[in-house]
Amino acid sequence: MLNRLLSHDLPRNRWLAAALLAILVGLACAPFLFPGSKPLGVAAKMLVFVLLVASYDLLLGYTGIVSFAHTMFFGIGAYGVAIASSRLGAGWTAVAVGLGLALALSLVLSLVIGLFSLRVKAIFYAMITLAVASAFQSLASQLSELTGGEDGLSFRVPAALSPSFEPFDGPLFGLAVDGKVLAYYLLFAVVLLLFLLLLRIVNSPFGRVLQAIRENDFRAEAIGYRVVVFRTLSNVASALFACVAGALLALWLRYTGPDTTLSFEIMLDILLIVVIGGMGTMYGAVVGSVAFVLAQNYLQDLLKLGAGALEGVPVLSQLVSPDRWLLWLGLLFVLSVYHFPTGIVGRLRARAAARPAAARAAPPPTAATTAASTLPGDRR
Repeated sequence: MLNRLLSHDLPRNRWLAAALLAILVGLACAPFLFPGSKPLGVAAKMLVFVLLVASYDLLLGYTGIVSFAHTMFFGIGAYGVAIASSRLGAGWTAVAVGLGLALALSLVLSLVIGLFSLRVKAIFYAMITLAVASAFQSLASQLSELTGGEDGLSFRVPAALSPSFEPFDGPLFGLAVDGKVLAYYLLFAVVLLLFLLLLRIVNSPFGRVLQAIRENDFRAEAIGYRVVVFRTLSNVASALFACVAGALLALWLRYTGPDTTLSFEIMLDILLIVVIGGMGTMYGAVVGSVAFVLAQNYLQDLLKLGAGALEGVPVLSQLVSPDRWLLWLGLLFVLSVYHFPTGIVGRLRARAAARPAAARAAPPPTAATTAASTLPGDRR
């Protein structure tokens, strides 16, 4: 049952399986295990980035396409829900209309970009997507009457997702359940279902073709696959999943703006997470997103503890200053790339695959060695 649920793509490493199980349980029980607005916000950001990074890994890790326009589709989803909710009022109808229009726009744009740009070399395609994403970010900042400009848009969400909504008279297992908790579990359910769908896609015949194109596009073309068509379909699917991730973030924050969804820093974060977790492994999006978001939100707190413990030490107290958390984050990234060149998941799976190979390569014991090992007085 579990094998079918994961599309026959099991972790294949006991440590990876344990980590994924711990992440799943932790995110599922986050409102109960980690009470408070900040831990819940961190867990919600992890969920959004899991879906966002997994959708980008479909493009980069499985198809071999480098795109810098992923945050554009992320922003389209967020702005679609925000604009519809601002114009039509709070309600599920506005959310559905905004998400539907955002998905339609993402479909058209990704299709156009794919058909007209994927025929060029990889570096030129990356530059084209960077130009398109920059133009869309400038457009979102300038159309202040529609998008709110640099200030962004704040909007009201459906009543069931509002913090003032309380479905129960008292606490549930010690937690006062409100609309914010319900919004979190909406994110959790949608991300889990879409992640399983992404697993199904990459392990389907379509996903195998994408991997063949990634390895050798000329050979894939020679055996009869239309490389441009498959790359375009991968681009469209990746954009649609990113659009949903943006809509989920907007619903959680009840706000969207250029800095929250369209900034180039978010695109760099996506690339870092893909490399840290492991390209071409959907589980890498989960492990990488959790590790990166935890470091991004709690590294400063750890450095504060270190600075307090080393107070008075001339050099070390300056090195562990909370103001230098980006320096340590960069150092952690360099070390992770050095020790895990194929990502955390890739390294763990490679170690698991090496053990049976080493066992098969070992010579079988002979009768002489067996007898020698049982000689009396043998102290080995």
